[in-house]
Amino acid sequence: MSSKPVLTLDDARRIAAAAETEAQANGWKVTIAVADDGGHLLYLQRTHDTKFGSVETAIMKAHAAVAFQYATKDSETAVQTGRLIHLALPGVIPAEGGVPLLRDGVVIGGLGISGVRATQDGQIAAAGAAAL
Repeated sequence: MSSKPVLTLDDARRIAAAAETEAQANGWKVTIAVADDGGHLLYLQRTHDTKFGSVETAIMKAHAAVAFQYATKDSETAVQTGRLIHLALPGVIPAEGGVPLLRDGVVIGGLGISGVRATQDGQIAAAGAAAL
């Protein structure tokens, strides 16, 4: 039987705290979602006056990052360059802000950020993922 690293709730909180620090440093109100390696929500936080539409979007970005094992920015770039097939794939979010969380080269979860511009969501996600 093989073994693999697992994303813990403490890991998710540390990732979210780093993402929150980046968002607050820029005055951005966002939702932060962390999913486990099955794409299931492990941790969620939303700034009290963030648009409620960002909740499901952040969760979907985290899920997509796990499901496809690449950043949602990659799908955004593909669509922008004419590879519209990405729009037909189930669960694809073609907007920056979702990143897979890796440990020892293994996807152990996903981080999704939503609430500001896609590039800003991506900046916050990068800061969160760096905390892992």
